Amino acid sequence: MQRSYTGGSAPFLTMMKDYFEIGKIVNTVGIGGEIKVFPTTDDVRRFDLLDEICILINGEMRIKKLIKRRYHKNLVMLKLEGVEDVDSAEKLRGGVIVVDRSDALPLDDNEYYISDLIGTAVETDDGRLLGLIKDVLVTGANDVYIVKREGAKDLLIPAISKCILNVDIEKKHMLVHLLEGLES
Repeated sequence: MQRSYTGGSAPFLTMMKDYFEIGKIVNTVGIGGEIKVFPTTDDVRRFDLLDEICILINGEMRIKKLIKRRYHKNLVMLKLEGVEDVDSAEKLRGGVIVVDRSDALPLDDNEYYISDLIGTAVETDDGRLLGLIKDVLVTGANDVYIVKREGAKDLLIPAISKCILNVDIEKKHMLVHLLEGLES
């Protein structure tokens, strides 16, 4: 199975090629300045590897030292240096937490960062150029590549070994075999 990793939306990743989104600040917690983060990374425990976080908010990058982290259900609660009360935490709401590409988690074979797949040319094994990958749907079973085609509606290709024959990230090229019924 092919697997893509991100942590965020394609428009953000296209804008910030050297950064990967790993979470979104969705709320505050209590009155002590803690923030509530919805993780957009495949491995929520990756927050354990961070000593500081980068927050992109209102077009500005802010770096904050991470004092404490805890996990509750599907969320991460973070306490940051210099964020001492609910008012200062509220100013971070809506911010996106990013990591530099050099700090991204390593990938296994047949795994790709979504930002590297965006804009990849998709060609069939019979030589037809289908279009470019515009986004990736991350599902429970397998990812699905959304291919933007000229003059036709987008094509959805499951990221499974029967369909994805080869991916060359450097050349931005993907070779696929379309199973019957995928192209309509």
